[in-house]
Amino acid sequence: PALRRLSHYLLAHYQKGTRPVRDWRTTTNVAIDLMVYAILSVDEKNQVLTTYIWYRQHWTDEFLRWDPARFDNLTQISLPVESIWVPDILINEFVDVGKSPHVPYVYVGHHGEVQNLKPIQVMTACSLDIYNFPFDVQNCSLTFTSWLHHIRDINLSLWRQPELVKFDRSVFMNQGEWELLYILTHFQEFSVKSSDSYAEMKFYVVIRRRPLFYTVSLLLPSIFLMVMDIVGFYLPPNSGERVSFKITLLLGYSVFLIIVSDTLPATAVGTPLIGIYFVVCMALLVISLTETILIVRLVHKQDLQPHVPMWVKRLLLERATVLLCIRDRKKFSQSRTQSSDISRQVENNDSTAKLNHCGCEDPRECEAAGCTRPTPAFAGQAEGSLLMHDVLREITAIRQFLEKHEEFRDVAREWLQVGYVLDVLLFRAYLVAVLAYTVTLGTLWSVWRDA
Repeated sequence: PALRRLSHYLLAHYQKGTRPVRDWRTTTNVAIDLMVYAILSVDEKNQVLTTYIWYRQHWTDEFLRWDPARFDNLTQISLPVESIWVPDILINEFVDVGKSPHVPYVYVGHHGEVQNLKPIQVMTACSLDIYNFPFDVQNCSLTFTSWLHHIRDINLSLWRQPELVKFDRSVFMNQGEWELLYILTHFQEFSVKSSDSYAEMKFYVVIRRRPLFYTVSLLLPSIFLMVMDIVGFYLPPNSGERVSFKITLLLGYSVFLIIVSDTLPATAVGTPLIGIYFVVCMALLVISLTETILIVRLVHKQDLQPHVPMWVKRLLLERATVLLCIRDRKKFSQSRTQSSDISRQVENNDSTAKLNHCGCEDPRECEAAGCTRPTPAFAGQAEGSLLMHDVLREITAIRQFLEKHEEFRDVAREWLQVGYVLDVLLFRAYLVAVLAYTVTLGTLWSVWRDA
């Protein structure tokens, strides 16, 4: 009965359409407070942050006062929110009406203090910076202000001290992707085109992404593929397997990028650093494949390859080997001699190579020509000498062919040596570039994570 009498007493002649002050010059002071309960989603593409907050308002209604002694010592009562005046305080960053539960009552104290407590699902616009993804920290503001009333009518203040609001994580659900760091508060007045001023209370919600999932699913596979690309340099340069191995890695990395493309955040104004990291890794794989193709082309055995130029020998086979500390790499010997001692003897020895140049059968003709007819014994010796000459000539041709073939093999070995040294040089330059790139990114991400 006391509650019913008090409710009828307070609302019988109450006018909810008028600001509840007895003197219109009195300012209604609304104290507000919020606690973040959960970070529901962060839409980087649309720049929208969805949070679930516990919101509290407190103001004084001068027409909702009573004497507790008249109503069975009641000092507090709950009244329907539709029956009394409530301030028109909104969030400026609202982009959509969230699915917030409806709380139909407010608490009213006997001195006129009204407490409006309600949970709100807030979908607000936020300028999200994803450059440091997945080690990014976002700072989104929730600006509470009266949409219509000037600061002379409604002023805003904090319900609690700023230090208590800053580190209050008592109701925050700490098991999601985002971690709540702190909440900063700031009060300011603003005016539009030199008109009357409005009161604003800003809450800066600072959140940080937990990077473990993205480190495992994005960074580690990419690092493993890059390590395998570096290991691929230990395949022999004259082996065609290195080209196929690196092409397989490049195709595998392309498939990996297609798979993770939906995971990466996308905005119209910027690209995260991890996207640049993937592009650079792809470029490094292409450079590695190009270097492999160059080396394989250089050391490929061909019969028409020219000799290695002397300046290349001095630069790569002498100076570069010392600079790169390559051990047990001797220079190839020069091509073997082209002439044969046996052939020279055959050509210069008249006793074995000289044949009967007269060729006459009549002794008289031989005598007229100044030649003596060979005796049968000497004729048999000349035929044996002719046969030996043919055999030596064939042996000389075979030896020249083998020496020419060995010369081609020496040229191929020289180019193989040049290709090996050049491969080591390019591999170490590639390794230095990869390590410098990795250390730079690791340092940046470590600084951002610990900041």
